[in-house]
Amino acid sequence: MVFLKILGLSLLILLVLYLLMIMPRIINKPSREPFTGVLYAHRGLFDNESDAPENSMAAFKKAVDGGYGIECDVQLSKDGVPVVFHDFTLERVTGQKGKVIDYTYDELLNFNLMNSHEKIPRFEDFLKMVDGKVPLIVELKIERFDLSVCNKADELLSKYKGVYCIESFNPFGVHWYKKNRPEIMRGQLSDDFHKDKPEEFSGLIYFLLTYLFFNFLTRPDFIAFNHKYADNISRRLCRYLYGTVAAAWTIKSEQQLEDAKKGFDIFIFDSFVPKSGAKL
Repeated sequence: MVFLKILGLSLLILLVLYLLMIMPRIINKPSREPFTGVLYAHRGLFDNESDAPENSMAAFKKAVDGGYGIECDVQLSKDGVPVVFHDFTLERVTGQKGKVIDYTYDELLNFNLMNSHEKIPRFEDFLKMVDGKVPLIVELKIERFDLSVCNKADELLSKYKGVYCIESFNPFGVHWYKKNRPEIMRGQLSDDFHKDKPEEFSGLIYFLLTYLFFNFLTRPDFIAFNHKYADNISRRLCRYLYGTVAAAWTIKSEQQLEDAKKGFDIFIFDSFVPKSGAKL
């Protein structure tokens, strides 16, 4: 009997610790209203076979013209210029070797995006073009512990008059915003990493990221999760127990969009044009 009581108490303590670890921001949360009710074009309204490839100014302009919100990716060039580009490496999109951080911005201008004449945009130019017309989800691309992009991007965003929030897979980047810009809506990106690429995403760190154990550090305002793994227990608890905003990435069909509406509040899409247009 004593053993069962100790076991029960131990399990209760573990449950409480788990719920505290994954707890998002509970008080003084920014409003979700500016970010809901509109669909977000992933890397712009792009088609990599066209003259408006991903994360290009042409794709962003198409999204703005259509009234879609935009999800984009920001990282730094070698000379510290915030640029809009998803992969850390250049090869898939530009055919060039090396990483974005290996080249100055002027050197990056020598490369075309996919088969178009589009160039890697400066984040500053992107913000000027959008000019507050649609809401933005800005993903900070951070390798390991170099948080330089947080400072550089925030220098531009702090002057921007439009609606935006930030997100990152790297919890240290989300924590930077918690510490330095608590008034800005911040999101933790995550995935069931081991399910798609178990050989690449194995180990404790990816387990902790999958189950949102870094929330104790970041206290995010929203969780952006791979829509395919909506049943992740930590994601569900964040939404249904704590009432946290849930963002779905990346929706690739009308059916996926309909299915995601059951468990998410914000929807990031590519590869098709939603029948509803930009509005939900």
